[in-house]
Amino acid sequence: MKQPYLNLTFDEVVVQHEAMIYYHLHKLCIIDNQEDFYQEGLCAMWEAYQKYRPDKGLLGTYFNSIIRNRLIDLIRKRTRDKHNNNIFYHEESKLQESGNRCRNGKLPISSLTDSPIKDTYVWEQVKSKLTINQWKWIQFHIVMDMPIKEIAMQEGVTIDAVKSWARQTKKKLMNEPIKEMIMDSL
Repeated sequence: MKQPYLNLTFDEVVVQHEAMIYYHLHKLCIIDNQEDFYQEGLCAMWEAYQKYRPDKGLLGTYFNSIIRNRLIDLIRKRTRDKHNNNIFYHEESKLQESGNRCRNGKLPISSLTDSPIKDTYVWEQVKSKLTINQWKWIQFHIVMDMPIKEIAMQEGVTIDAVKSWARQTKKKLMNEPIKEMIMDSL
């Protein structure tokens, strides 16, 4: 296909300007084993060929800037994707390493008797220090690993109410006598 103002087909343009793609690959220190960057350079060249207007400047200068910018954009995209994948991997690793997760579809603690605190007397003591809603937070969020949003829907309250239960419960559990009782039973 020839442009009306260019006397060259795209194949002829590629033959003449292909070295420009390799120049930018080298200049940007890109190792292109799968030739993804080369393909991106060709696509950029094709789009530049389609949009080129002779009154705006020289063809080589236009190709040069378009190809370079597209390669830089691809580097940025890959870097961003790699960064996002690393964040995802890190978060998943933390979930796998923490004790509060599901394994094979089973909840981490199925009942109070399976908990690290073997003495049910301790659980009864803790329960006696908490309100009904605070105990619900312990049962649903800590023991059954339910998300706060689900607890709120199940109990017919707002998410903020459940978060308030959690704050109050944590404050009470950090109380020295209860904290010592729990630590002694582990």
